Amino acid sequence: MTGSVRIKICGIRSPEDAVAAVEAGADLIGVNFVTGSPREVDVKQALAICEAVEGTDVERVALFRDATWDKIDGILRRVPFERVQFHGDETEEEVEAVDLSTIKAIRGADHEAAETYPGSILLLDHPHQGGGQGQAWDWSEAEELIVSGYDVIIAGGLTPENVADALADVGEIPPWGVDVATGVEGRDYRKDPAKMRAFVEAVRAREEAIEGAADSEPEGSGGTR
Repeated sequence: MTGSVRIKICGIRSPEDAVAAVEAGADLIGVNFVTGSPREVDVKQALAICEAVEGTDVERVALFRDATWDKIDGILRRVPFERVQFHGDETEEEVEAVDLSTIKAIRGADHEAAETYPGSILLLDHPHQGGGQGQAWDWSEAEELIVSGYDVIIAGGLTPENVADALADVGEIPPWGVDVATGVEGRDYRKDPAKMRAFVEAVRAREEAIEGAADSEPEGSGGTR
């Protein structure tokens, strides 16, 4: 990882898109197993995607929504993933049953939901539209959860054009990561290499600007990042 904010590109549908995401600078890629999703892949496709980035630093994430344990276990036994993301109404017990690190999507900055999943990184998506819709929301609402010590991924309507603003909105403490799908896609839900590079560059440029501002503060000024 080249910065403090991890970049997750979700909804990867082909080995070519996976490689392009890695080349763009992604830290995590998401592979979607949600039934009926336009980004859904089968086990054969998922295996090809994960094998295409074997040996790289990227972390492979399997995405499920209210899936049966048989489906989850069957996929995780056959495809090499480092992390699992749950995007439905899974209970704490169902999330913790997985033997890998987890991400739990919740709607907006819901404090009660955050408390329900203490062992997971929280992905904050649109409070009403849900995941994969590419709808922006008031990302500043995440600040309180971040300040409270939660590891948070900002999602929902992010693009290369607005991700820097989203990072600014959440305050001085950066989130654990940012997540994008729709904002870096072209036709047929395929990932656009140029958009992925632009997204990563926008995140890293924002980080560099913050670091530069902190370094330029006079000693003893008491300024904070």
